Amino acid sequence: MSSRTLSRARRGQAGPVWERRQLSRRSQHLLLEGDVEGRYAGHNDAESGYRLTAALALACSQPGREWTPADFHHALIYTPTPGGWWARKLRERKGVQYAENKLTAMLENARAFAGTRGTITGRPDALENIAEIRYAVESLAWPTRGGGAVDHKNLAARLSRCDRAGGADHTIAVRPLAEAMGCAKSTAEKSNERLEKAGWLIKEEVGSGKNHGTRWRLKIPDPVRAHLACAESGQILTPHPPLQLETVPDPHTFTDTAALAEVMAHDAFHHYGHGTSGARLLACLDVTEGLSPAQLQQATTLHRTTVARRLDKLVADGLAHEREGLYYLSPDLAGPVRLHPDDEVLTQAAEQQGTTGRGERRRERHARERANYQRWKAERTRRRHPERPRPVLVPEGVVDPETGELLDERWRGWDTSDPTRPVWLAPGAIPRPNQTTPPAQAA
Repeated sequence: MSSRTLSRARRGQAGPVWERRQLSRRSQHLLLEGDVEGRYAGHNDAESGYRLTAALALACSQPGREWTPADFHHALIYTPTPGGWWARKLRERKGVQYAENKLTAMLENARAFAGTRGTITGRPDALENIAEIRYAVESLAWPTRGGGAVDHKNLAARLSRCDRAGGADHTIAVRPLAEAMGCAKSTAEKSNERLEKAGWLIKEEVGSGKNHGTRWRLKIPDPVRAHLACAESGQILTPHPPLQLETVPDPHTFTDTAALAEVMAHDAFHHYGHGTSGARLLACLDVTEGLSPAQLQQATTLHRTTVARRLDKLVADGLAHEREGLYYLSPDLAGPVRLHPDDEVLTQAAEQQGTTGRGERRRERHARERANYQRWKAERTRRRHPERPRPVLVPEGVVDPETGELLDERWRGWDTSDPTRPVWLAPGAIPRPNQTTPPAQAA
């Protein structure tokens, strides 16, 4: 408890509800400062306010931090907090009872939503959930045929983003995802469809607008969870799941998804260079523990000739070393934990493969596509909703343009500050400085 809350308690005063029922630091800033970063911006003020209030309802419904409806009403409606502007505006428009019922329903929906996501009370729990998903991805053997290798890169890129976001929920558009994977936009779209169908991805909100990507959530599919549980216990899962899942036989030979995410977008691992297979093999190597081609074949499910050909290219470019039939990671790429990419070494390998600048050209092409799409949307909006001149309803000569004096008595009592939209002033209304004053108020 803070010193300010203790001083209030000694004086017999109850502290604010956000101090008595603690929120996370980000949620408390959202309540006391408003959406200063524009995270919940919508198409208009009403949508932005609803999103902001829904986010606060979810923050007040987390396990161990559940607010009562009375606390929620007090913080948003009866306290001048910047985060409660939409709730107070709703009270002014539709009354106190309607606003309280609306906030109560939003709080109940948020509590039901939070109950279906498991108990995650902080960043450590969220990182533990990400580590569980990463272990499941690394324990499976992803076949090259059928897009398994591309899906492996997709999950590796998303796991890296989830580490930065601090949870399995993340927001990313298809073009930045393709740039992180080092592949084409259409390839990333097809991979998203396969992963969503298999249950690895859940689309929570479709991206819209210029700066809003699609919001996704990573999860372990139920067939994968059951398959890994049977593999750890030594049982044979019968019947086999629809995807014919396979686990890596040797737990020491696996593709490190964090290392794969670091190198797969580099020009050296473009499709015409070392490719996805080279990136996966490099992510399996270690600087001290050598692996045989057979072990690498089991870890990546690549064909033995593909493994041999890719390893020869990695050794020729100085990315891997071969000693007595075992392959090691080059010391130039070694870090505290396995692979640590060195841009100079990888750039030299890209020059030898002739793929230098491929990634930059892809990013420039994506930037042109975004600009063309935004221009097309603006032109379509202008064609559908052309700007038409508004008719002038107040004719010339009614008001003196220099003094503002009313010259035509027939317009007495009208607000003519906007000639295209004159407004009749009810008796007792306070006119604006540049409008015609009714006779009753002039007297």
